Amino acid sequence: MHQQFPTNAEGQVVVDGYAFPPFDLVRLLRTVFELEDGESFAVFTDLPNPRDVTDYAYLKQDGLGPQKHAYNTLFKGVQDNLAALGGTKVDFYAYEETGGSNLDLPDSVFTPGGAELALRDVLKQYSIVLYMGRWSATAPITALAKEFGIRGATMHGANDRVLASGLAVDYEEVSARAERMRSAMSSADSMVLEWDVGGELYSLRLHLGGQDAQKSHGLVRALGDVANLPAGEVYYVPEGGEGLLPQKFEDDAETIAIFKIEDRGIVGVEKLVQGDEALVRKYMETIEFDKNAGQLTELGLGTQTLPWAHTDIQDEKILGTAHVATGRSDHLGGDISSAQFKNKRNATHNDILFTPEKTPEVKLKRVTMHRNGEQTLILEDYEPSPFVKALL
Repeated sequence: MHQQFPTNAEGQVVVDGYAFPPFDLVRLLRTVFELEDGESFAVFTDLPNPRDVTDYAYLKQDGLGPQKHAYNTLFKGVQDNLAALGGTKVDFYAYEETGGSNLDLPDSVFTPGGAELALRDVLKQYSIVLYMGRWSATAPITALAKEFGIRGATMHGANDRVLASGLAVDYEEVSARAERMRSAMSSADSMVLEWDVGGELYSLRLHLGGQDAQKSHGLVRALGDVANLPAGEVYYVPEGGEGLLPQKFEDDAETIAIFKIEDRGIVGVEKLVQGDEALVRKYMETIEFDKNAGQLTELGLGTQTLPWAHTDIQDEKILGTAHVATGRSDHLGGDISSAQFKNKRNATHNDILFTPEKTPEVKLKRVTMHRNGEQTLILEDYEPSPFVKALL
């Protein structure tokens, strides 16, 4: 890790007042995967030009923080501790960045020796795959892991704060906490989210049909499983929905719009709150061409007590936050895969995250669960309700 954090008298690392044990890759991987002797590891990262992995030339380039962690933290960490992990080998690969969250991966990967190989041929050689780069690869790797009977973890956007906090925790405890929330929040008929945007109130109802809630809990014990780390989330795949959804755009944080939702999907623009009207119009043109790009396919609620990491991979796992996602959902057990998009470039899974740090202009007022004719408050002003606190 490059950023230095203070330690307390107990030797814990302190990040914004939260204390964690020092990051330990061996402990993390042994806990997450419950490793057995004979495991083989592959570490992957994405690069604008994947041939820059040759002789690790990209490490001398500016930026590329997560991609450098893929080598310095994951690959070197596994390589230096291969015996302690019970491993037989570890190798490093790069591929061309996809340019979008959870888009299908390129067919080829590149080695530090300069070779170009077929991804599918490479995957056959390993039992554990670890992905750390700019863009999330969770959806495509989940599909490939099931096909090849391997296990994996994805850690896109990881930074020093993530390593010192969200990846330093005990994932047995993370899993147990997520399970308590998952069990208590299953069988919901619907969830209602309410926001304050510039003094105007908006609400969205997501129909859940009494489904079992699911959890992102960080333990990868069965063949074909993939974890998104840091983990710590309870989530649903909506069956329907209607209302209004605020969205602050990732590629232009000055742009905020309110979208109309019918039958689970975005059908129009209710209001441009601020920013670039052309950007919103282009977004709607994509949805009009590829309806699945505007389908609401996840409601996620964080379960962990963590500091802000300024990257969604951790911040969406923080207790008190919520996110709604659009697009691909097959990795969540949903009904939309990349094959169902007219243009594969539109086959993303995009999280729309609401936090006091990231979306101060879009204030999540409350989330309410409706079940068996009763209402239960889940969150209010980014704080867990008494119902949720009792589960923790």
